[in-house]
Parts: sequence; structure tokens; C-alpha cells
Amino acid sequence: MNFYTSPISKLIEEFSKLPGIGGKSAQRLAFHILNMDEESVKRLTDAITTAKKEIHYCSICCNLTDKDVCPICSNDERDKTTIMVVENPRDLVAYEKTHEYHGLYHVLHGAISPMAGISPDDIKLKELIERLSDEEIKEVILATNPNVTGEATAMYISRLIKPMGIKVTRIANGVPVGGDLEYIDQVTLSRALEGRREM
Repeated sequence: MNFYTSPISKLIEEFSKLPGIGGKSAQRLAFHILNMDEESVKRLTDAITTAKKEIHYCSICCNLTDKDVCPICSNDERDKTTIMVVENPRDLVAYEKTHEYHGLYHVLHGAISPMAGISPDDIKLKELIERLSDEEIKEVILATNPNVTGEATAMYISRLIKPMGIKVTRIANGVPVGGDLEYIDQVTLSRALEGRREM
């Protein structure tokens, strides 16, 4: 039985579709928005609309940006001979917070998972291979998540890159198996980067 009028129910329903938002959280968000003043609601909706319209993939590394080339790829002080491959933009941010890594990145936007119907064609792998043939890359660091899909993706990429004569390393497993990089502290991430091994 639905206790709310249609607009409120619709708002709760839309919030509950967001990742990590259950029914109670969706209700709290909906009622919070209903209690906001008109100007605050407008700022929120404008921010969502603007982000959706203006954010796209960096033409080089596939990170999210509002420019053609993201700030990392356009920074001349970065080490242009190293690329760290991560699954999503949140993992990139986690490594940037360590202040230990100074190379470039490549964001896959997912991991290979036949069980979930995600093939190599469904992630930004073709773009990575194209970069490796164009740029003077000496090392590719595979920093996919230390879980089954992350490991499978790292092995697949390693097999593609090794014949190109580029050094391929994998972050060390100071990172707990089954963990997501975005939730891991900076010290552990730094140690994982330092302890990377060649594949």
C-alpha cells in the first residue's frame, strides 16, 4: 500500500534507483528535498543537469572531464612514460590522493566479467591499446581491483601488452583481496604501488 501522493512516491522511487540507496534513505532524501527552499532545489537540479551535459571522457585517458583533455593528461610535469590502468575514475582519485604516483592513467570504466555479460569490447580497452602504439610508454601498471573480475582483466590486458615489448606490472596485494581501491587508505595504496611486480 502506498502512503504517499504520486509526486512524492515518484521522487522516492527515483532516489531508490541510485546505488547504495535503500528505501529508507530514498524517503529521507525525498523529504529533505521537499523541505529545501526553491533556490536550493534549483541549484541542485542545475548542478545535476550541468554535470550530465558537460562531463564526458577525456580524449586521451577516458577519465571524466569537462575539457577535451583532462588536467592530468595536459600536465607537462607528469611522467609520460608510465600509464596506470584503473577500473573507474574513483580509483584514479584514490591514487591521486596518495601523492606518490606521477605518471598518466587510463580509465577502463569497468572490468571484464563474462558472468555479467561484460566483454573486452564493453570497456575502454581498445583506446588503451591505441595509446600504447602511439605514445612512448615504457611501463603499464595494472591497478584493477584485487577481486576475481579485476584479476581476470589484469591478466587479459597483460597478455595483450607483453608482445608490444612494454613492461607490465601489477600493484602488490597489500590491497585486500575482494576490496575496492576507492575505499582503501593512502598508505596501503602507496605500498601497493611501491611493491608492484612484473607480470
